[in-house]
Amino acid sequence: MLTITPTGESCGAEVTGVDLSLPLENSVLSEIRAAWLKHHVLVFPNQAITDQQLENITQAFGRFSDDPYFVPMEGSDHVVALTRSANETAPVFAESWHTDWSFQENPPIGTCLYSITIPPVGGDTGFINQHKALAEMPEELRARLQGKKAMHSAGVAYAPDGMYGEREKDSDRTMKILYSEDAREVQPHEFIKVHEENGMESLFGCLGYIMGVQDMEPDEAKSLILDLYQWQTRPEFQYTHKWKENMLVIWDNRSVLHKANGGYDGYDRELHRTTVRRDPTRFLAVT
Repeated sequence: MLTITPTGESCGAEVTGVDLSLPLENSVLSEIRAAWLKHHVLVFPNQAITDQQLENITQAFGRFSDDPYFVPMEGSDHVVALTRSANETAPVFAESWHTDWSFQENPPIGTCLYSITIPPVGGDTGFINQHKALAEMPEELRARLQGKKAMHSAGVAYAPDGMYGEREKDSDRTMKILYSEDAREVQPHEFIKVHEENGMESLFGCLGYIMGVQDMEPDEAKSLILDLYQWQTRPEFQYTHKWKENMLVIWDNRSVLHKANGGYDGYDRELHRTTVRRDPTRFLAVT
């Protein structure tokens, strides 16, 4: 029997009583998706799944999304290996708060991450509930954000002179990352969005991919972006996930920020990842 147990933190729930290696019945999938929309991060422990089965799960939530700066694993067009070797000295990948690919016109609605090799220490993943951050936001800050659009770009990370650009050519990073001039392109998104499935307002994105504010002077925009970041990353909005092997986590990029944490030098770590694009023919907005 499907059992959903909330973490007791700002977001997240553990789901047991389901075998993800098998096709999901529509009634079970509907129950899981309702829990996803409510808790924003779902944790499925003790799941022995293949990469093909991970792809099947991804398609149960929507369509495959694009991962423009990652190289997929051999034999798959969609599964990416997030790896770090025990002796790797490159900075931990994605160790800052973000929403996956928020610089795209239609960013992925979700991310699936399955654990293969987990170190005995460190390597947690942090999540922040952006529904909660907005609901509890001071009116003065909300007024500054209302109706404004943030300018998102991948340039700081994936341009040739970005964090994962040409400077990494001599790096010992085991994960395969691409860079491109296209990363400098800019995509506007409203700071405050209505989640198309649960109907709730949420903050979208944060400092890092957000590099400006549409129709706002740079100094004023910087002040707003920093003030937003300080508020939306407060500890009371956070949930820290502790990994175990054979665990699948699926989170909603429309309602949470996330980041990787280090602290496992000297140990291997490997997780397999897909991203989910919304399929409007299968799941309708809540009105």
